[in-house]
Amino acid sequence: MISADDFVRELNLSVLSPSGRKTFDFASAELNRPGMQLAGYYAHFAYERPQVIGKVEMSYLDELEDNVRLERLQKYFTYPIPCIIICRGMRPPDEMKALAEEHDVPIYGTDWVTTRFSVNAINYLSRELAPRSTVHGVLLDVYGIGVLLTGESGVGKSEAALELVKRGHQLVADDVVDIRRVNENRLTGEAPETIRHFMEIRGIGIIDIRAMFGIGAVLRTKSIDLVIHLELWQEKKAYERLGVQDRYTSIMGVRLPEVVLPVRPGRNLAVVIEVTARNLSLKRMGYSAAQELDRRLNDMITQKGTEPTA
Repeated sequence: MISADDFVRELNLSVLSPSGRKTFDFASAELNRPGMQLAGYYAHFAYERPQVIGKVEMSYLDELEDNVRLERLQKYFTYPIPCIIICRGMRPPDEMKALAEEHDVPIYGTDWVTTRFSVNAINYLSRELAPRSTVHGVLLDVYGIGVLLTGESGVGKSEAALELVKRGHQLVADDVVDIRRVNENRLTGEAPETIRHFMEIRGIGIIDIRAMFGIGAVLRTKSIDLVIHLELWQEKKAYERLGVQDRYTSIMGVRLPEVVLPVRPGRNLAVVIEVTARNLSLKRMGYSAAQELDRRLNDMITQKGTEPTA
């Protein structure tokens, strides 16, 4: 459910014809331009979507005879449409406004051109209607990479994040991360409103990162590109040494690269996390240090195997 007030505020709309509706139950982030319906074709009419009227639809209505326009609009309003948005600062015809009031359908206006409004509306609805989940962790922007730190409570996630903020990186969320799946391959994360910009450091308490380090030290939201799982060092566990085989995890059905970092006294986690983020950027550009080393070793073995014997 999307609040009607939020819908108007976030898309900077003006109310041309009010209604008593407080919420909209949009099923998807799609819009409908009712040109075909106003021409009389109602097969496959997506009436459950926000109805966007642009210059083409309004010009068509203006050219109709008064009785024909009223007939077409009466047919149009027999469907339970949620709302109408009129672009380019245009005003609704008197017949449309009267029928909207009769059927309790709000009409909103925007000065944006139709294409620009449609893009902004789809982006807004995609964010609001995206599937959501909450995880325990810390989310940061490290060299442009959205890094989600996970691990048991007390392992040192917040301390590592604090050191990263001191080194110029940005905090998105500490302790609780609200995650949205904005499409099949992309997740975004942010902090709940009540704890946004705050961080808990054991022995000190709650600190305000924005107040302490400035507005440049925090971000409202960030895509999640990498998961780094912190765990206490286990002597008998074999940790990754070469990195030839990439490891992945799944969050809300989205496959993400994952790195397990063992934590032990004296290890500079902030530097290791920075290197991990940079290494992911290199891999995205097609370069893998592990594969390059493997190639060099294979070349050396091949050269030795082809050297003539005395």
